[in-house]
Amino acid sequence: MGVEMRKVSEGRIWEKRDRYIDAAFFIVLLTAVSGIMLTLFWRQTVFCWEGGGAPYQSDMKAYILEMQGLDSGYSFPYPIFFKLGALFHLAADANLSVALAAMVLNSLSIVTVKLALNRLTGERLAASFGRHRPWAGILISVASVALFFTSMVYPPEGLYLPGIKYNYLGVFTGNPFHNATYMAARPFAVLAFLWYVKLLDVYEKGWGKKGEGSEEGVRPADYTLFSFFLLLATMTKPSFTLVLVGAAGLIMAYRLVRASFRNFIPTVQLGICFIPTFLHLLYQYRGVFVPQEGQEGGIGFCLGEVWGLYCDNIPLAVGLAMGFPILMLLFHFKEEMKDTLYRFSWQFYGMGFLMNFFLYERGYRKPDFNFSWGYMYGIFFGMFGALVLLLKDTAGRRRPWLLALEWLAFLWHLTCGIYYFWKIFRGGMYY
Repeated sequence: MGVEMRKVSEGRIWEKRDRYIDAAFFIVLLTAVSGIMLTLFWRQTVFCWEGGGAPYQSDMKAYILEMQGLDSGYSFPYPIFFKLGALFHLAADANLSVALAAMVLNSLSIVTVKLALNRLTGERLAASFGRHRPWAGILISVASVALFFTSMVYPPEGLYLPGIKYNYLGVFTGNPFHNATYMAARPFAVLAFLWYVKLLDVYEKGWGKKGEGSEEGVRPADYTLFSFFLLLATMTKPSFTLVLVGAAGLIMAYRLVRASFRNFIPTVQLGICFIPTFLHLLYQYRGVFVPQEGQEGGIGFCLGEVWGLYCDNIPLAVGLAMGFPILMLLFHFKEEMKDTLYRFSWQFYGMGFLMNFFLYERGYRKPDFNFSWGYMYGIFFGMFGALVLLLKDTAGRRRPWLLALEWLAFLWHLTCGIYYFWKIFRGGMYY
């Protein structure tokens, strides 16, 4: 990935006309999707005041109160989503302001993924399409939007799988349409993920020096950008950050020991990037996890106990949530695990799984299963890594039957996701 993120345009296969077509198509598609998502978010804000039995279940009521500076009954020590809503509130009512903030940040996520896929796969796809190369950009645009509508796989209504109590709860999806703060943090999470992958290729060589597979080495500005994006993600919702910090810490510690501490200084240089985020996490920890009024608090350890409240078959739940990435892993394990982005997508997912299985918030927050949000980020980036690989396979003209299986697996998640979204869009329950 480190090579491909920089080695964008040998020969400039895409002409200006192709890029204009690509941009125009994507803008139209993004506008349509943004309108649909704004409608959903607005409905969630309108119906959130009608009580637990109302349609469009979400936490929008608490978000609206927090945005207005009123007591919501919850602690939200991550202000970016609420500050953006307050900015819109200067010209719009409270409901529409929160809906607009959620829509803007969700749409920004789609833009970041589109730009990343263009950079990672665009030239290769354009070359493979030949004189039909404008279709390469269109395919990437559709794939970028489709990623945000994939969901867990589930059977038709009336059919039940062993140990699976709900379609969503206990299985989970990378696109929880009922949770605006998760979706609001995602553009910053995507950027932090991509920049960390970029740094992974070269940080051990030090600033400005060439690393393995690198043409230009890492720039000090890349450290700053990674630190900034990670802090923004943390200040919008810390779920992604906890997983990334855990995965990054293990990787960097392993590399440090493997190199007999010869890379100590470069490791410290990268570690400094985490300091702003650590400071904000300490602030959040004080506001959320410290016990109050004699109540039990802090983080507890278990063996899937909280997960078991919602699912009796965790292995099957993992397969339903990650079927497409698992299939891609089976087809590409030997060769593609050398790719930094793809490997880290699985390392990130693995850390999300471990945290979800072993950790929980003690006290009254235990049933909230809040470590599942980090696991859902793991699902999202697992899907993202597999989608990058799928587009590369499409450009590389992989064996037709293998490519057909890969696309069918992705479309299976997408079909379930569209139906899942349609159910929520009409006011159905998310679980």
